[in-house]
Amino acid sequence: MKIWLASQIGTRLAPLDSFQASRRSLNLVGYEGITMIAVAGIDMAIWDALAKAAGMPLAVILGGSLGGVPAYNSNGLWLTDVSTLAKEAEELVAEGQFTGLKLRLGRDRLADDLAALRAVREGAGDEIKLMVDFNQGLSLGDALARCHALDDAGLYWFEEPIVYNNLSGYAQLARELKTPVQIGENFYGPRAIHDALAAGACDYVMPDLMRIGGVSGWLRAAPVAAAAGIQVSTHLYPEVAAHLMRVTETAHWLEWQDWADPILKEPFAVKNSCLEIPDLPGIGIEWDEAAVARYRY
Repeated sequence: MKIWLASQIGTRLAPLDSFQASRRSLNLVGYEGITMIAVAGIDMAIWDALAKAAGMPLAVILGGSLGGVPAYNSNGLWLTDVSTLAKEAEELVAEGQFTGLKLRLGRDRLADDLAALRAVREGAGDEIKLMVDFNQGLSLGDALARCHALDDAGLYWFEEPIVYNNLSGYAQLARELKTPVQIGENFYGPRAIHDALAAGACDYVMPDLMRIGGVSGWLRAAPVAAAAGIQVSTHLYPEVAAHLMRVTETAHWLEWQDWADPILKEPFAVKNSCLEIPDLPGIGIEWDEAAVARYRY
């Protein structure tokens, strides 16, 4: 990778060519893990630079337009004390008039998960869409029992109940459950989406830019889902992902977190449950270097 990067100095910005060449450089170490994550980071930087050189927002140079991207708030509602969830849910809705929230489930007892659901709806209202994430915390047997027990709770999706690479287990869950099954944050490249869909392992997918291969990886992966009629959501990196949702045929939901806001000069605005892409060249973010320096150590 280091040798390849050195060879690119002084070359024209061509992110798709660079992505292909950098991926080929990984053929001895594999296309998963930290090496692919490095390729993704470089790819996003190249696309940002190309769009800035053209004086266009990334979404526009990709052939799309600016506008709001439907988002749910994923800033909280972890496996914390149930007594705190109602107030927290109310505050999360107010952060951007959100119509959807992500709630983490998978407590030791089903009764505690049900109590968490009641608390969140008490704080956020009965109309709130609840995307629930188990963070791969259950065995297949426990997932079958827990998800069946929650299947009539009006949840928007079940996200990653079991370990991410158990596609046969996910296929069983997707067959048996009424609530849609969401996976994909651990997909490395478009073939992973193809394999999951071929296995019938999910109802929705949510690629992560760090693993799917940055902008170039997303542009190859999202059409695979679209061809199968599968809706595509995002995992993390909302500022970059928002641009890509504007050019994704089966765009679904953007996962919003404000985690980068403390080191951004001007965070993206959120209103009416949408993340607004600013009319700025490139991705549209500029680092607050003073804040970066404060948080460095």
